[in-house]
Amino acid sequence: MLITDLLKDRPAPKLEQRQELHEPILLGLYVLQKGRFAYVDRHFAEMLGYEDPSGLIGKSLWDLVHSEDRALLRLRRTARHPMAPPFRLHHAKGQTIRVCLSGDNTLYHGRPANIGCLIDMGTMDRMRAALEKYRHMLNEIDDAIAELDLAGNIVFSNTSVCRKWETLGDKTKTLNFRTYVDENWVEAFIQAYQRVYATGASGQHVVYKVKLADGQRLTVEDSVSVMRNEEDAVTGFRVLSRNITDRIAAEKRLAEQRSQLEAIFRSVNDAIVTVDPEFKVMESNRSAKKICGLDPRKVPNAAFPDGLQRCNRSCKDVLRQTMLDKTCFDDRRIACGKENASRQAVSLSSAPLLDPDGRVMGAVLVMRDITLQESMETELHQRHQRIIGKSKRMMELLGLTAKLADLDTTVLITGESGTGKELVAKALHYGGRRASRPFVTVNCSALNESLLESELFGHVKGAFTDAVRDKQGRFEAAEGGTLLLDEIGDASPLIQLKLLRVLQEKAFERVGESLPRKANVRVIACTNKDLKQRIETGEFREDFYYRLKVVQIPLPALRERVEDIPLLMEHFRVVFNNRFDKKVKQFSREVLYRFMSYPWPGNVRELEHFIERAFVVCRGSEIRIEHLPLEAAMSACATKCAPNPNELVELLRQAQWNKSRAAKCLGISRQTLYRKMREQNIHG
Repeated sequence: MLITDLLKDRPAPKLEQRQELHEPILLGLYVLQKGRFAYVDRHFAEMLGYEDPSGLIGKSLWDLVHSEDRALLRLRRTARHPMAPPFRLHHAKGQTIRVCLSGDNTLYHGRPANIGCLIDMGTMDRMRAALEKYRHMLNEIDDAIAELDLAGNIVFSNTSVCRKWETLGDKTKTLNFRTYVDENWVEAFIQAYQRVYATGASGQHVVYKVKLADGQRLTVEDSVSVMRNEEDAVTGFRVLSRNITDRIAAEKRLAEQRSQLEAIFRSVNDAIVTVDPEFKVMESNRSAKKICGLDPRKVPNAAFPDGLQRCNRSCKDVLRQTMLDKTCFDDRRIACGKENASRQAVSLSSAPLLDPDGRVMGAVLVMRDITLQESMETELHQRHQRIIGKSKRMMELLGLTAKLADLDTTVLITGESGTGKELVAKALHYGGRRASRPFVTVNCSALNESLLESELFGHVKGAFTDAVRDKQGRFEAAEGGTLLLDEIGDASPLIQLKLLRVLQEKAFERVGESLPRKANVRVIACTNKDLKQRIETGEFREDFYYRLKVVQIPLPALRERVEDIPLLMEHFRVVFNNRFDKKVKQFSREVLYRFMSYPWPGNVRELEHFIERAFVVCRGSEIRIEHLPLEAAMSACATKCAPNPNELVELLRQAQWNKSRAAKCLGISRQTLYRKMREQNIHG
C-alpha cells in the first residue's frame, strides 16, 4: 500500500490565495509583414526597451538585428531547425540583447505574415546560472533535501541523499519510502505524513529509522511540508532530513549520566547544597535536611544559611571565600553551634560553579557530620592496636610495633597476601602520636604510572588533558599523618625515583608545577613481593629499597603460627555473631582439627572468609564440619595416607561424589581412590 492509497478520498485543505511574485520577462509575441512589425505585445516592447509597443510598429526587423548576426536570422521553423539560433538585437538604450526567434508563416488580417515569439536568452542564461548556483548550494548542504510524490516516491533529491543513504546517482529518484524506511517504522512514517497532508501544516520532528545497504540503521528527523499545484491541490511533500543518530546516542548517554548523578545526589549521606551568587539555594539533597535542617520549600527566598534556625551560620564564610577566590576548600571543620545539638560538628568541602567564561554562577557545599569522629577514632585506635596472637613470632612483632609507634622512621612491612600487613601499618599509626591525623592508603598496583603520580603528588590545572582544576595528592591529604604505600613492589622505576626524593628531602612537586611543597608525612610501605629478587631483575631500585628498609617487619604466614588459630577463631566468632546477629557458641573439635591441619595459602584473610561462610550456612549454635567450604573440610583427609571410611565418605559427599575432585584433594590418582573405596566397601 502506498501513501496515495492511504490518502485516498481525503479532501485537500484550502489555503488563502498565494500572492504572485514578480517574474522576469522571458518571452514576447510579434507579427511581421514584409519584414516590418505589424504587431508586438507589451512584453516584446519591454525586452527591447520601449515603453509603448507602438514605438516598434512599422520598424524593420532587419534594422534591429546586429550586423554581424544577420546571417543567423531565420523566421520560419523547420523540422531541422525548430528554433533559430541565438542572435543579437539592438536595445533602445544602445546596448544589445541576446535573443532567439521562433515563428511560422501564416495570414494576419488576410495578408501574409510571420507570427512568432521572441525569447530573451540573456535572462534565460542568468536564470540557468542562478539555478546552477542554487543547485550547487543544495548539494553542499549536509542535510538531505528531497521531494516525494503522493505515492511516496522520491522525485527530486540533493546529493546528500546519496551520500547519507549510500545510494548512487539518480537511483534515489526511483526509490519508494518503503525501500529505505525501516520496516518497524513504516507505520509511524505513514501516520506522520498523513497528519501533514490532512492539516497542510509543516510536520516538525518526524523521527524514524532508515536502513542502509550494509544493514546499518540510522535515526532520521524530517521536517515535512506539502507541495501544491496551481489549483492549490496537494501534489506531494517537500522534506528536509537530518541524520540524528549521533545526537540521539549523545542524548541517551547524557540522560543516563544525569540519572546516575541524580541517584548519587539523592543517596549520599553527606549533605550537598548548591547556591547562586546571592547564596540562594538552587539544589539540596535529603541529607541536607537531616544534617542542617535545610528544607528549600520552607525557605525558598532566603539566602543560605540565613534561612536556617538554631545554628551559628559558620559555613557562610566558607561559601563566600569559595566564590570570591574561585578556589576549593577541603575538610574545613567547623562547629555548628546548634541549640539542640551543641556538640555537632561538620567537615566542609566546597567548590565554585563557573560558566564557560570563568564567571561565578554559584558554589557547591558538601557537609559531612563528624560529631562522632573522635569516638570513632578512639575505637579505631583500640581496634587496630589489637593484633591477635600469642605465638613467639607474634609477641616479637607486637614488641617491635610498640617501639616504632611514636617514631617517624620509615617502615617496610613484608609478608604473604592476607597476613595482616595493613593491620600492622594501622597499629603503627594509631598507636603513636600521629593517631589524630589522617591515615591515607594508596595502592601502587591499581593505577598506571601517570595516574599514580597524579594520585600521590597531585596536579595543577592544565598539567594534562583532563586536569581541569587543581587537585591535591595523597601526600597533601596525609599531612601530619601516615601514608601507606601498599604493593610498593609494583611501582614503576619513575615513581620509585620520585618517592626516593620525597623520602630524602621531605618535599615533593605537584604534576605540572615546579614549586616544592613540604611533606610532614610518615611513610610505611607494604609488599608481598621479593624485592631483592626484583632488584636483581632490574624492576626495583636498590637505593630506594634501602631507603625504605630502615626497619623491616616480616609477617609470618598463618601456617607458621598455627598455635594462634584458636585465638583467631574465637575472635572471628565474636565478630560474626555481632555482624549476623547470631548466637554461635563454639566450633566442633572436628572443625578445629581441620583448621589446624589446613595449609592456609590465603593466611588470616582466608580463615576469616571460611568462618564467615560457616556463619552464613549455620543455623545452630555450633560450627560443624558440614558448614565449612570443601577445601577446608577435605584438609584432614588430604594429610592422611589412609583416611577412615567415615572421613572418605564425608569427603566424597562434599565433592558431590565427583571422583576426580576428591582424588585431587587427597593428592592421589583416581585409580587409587577407586581402590580405597573398594577396600573400605564404599559404593557410589
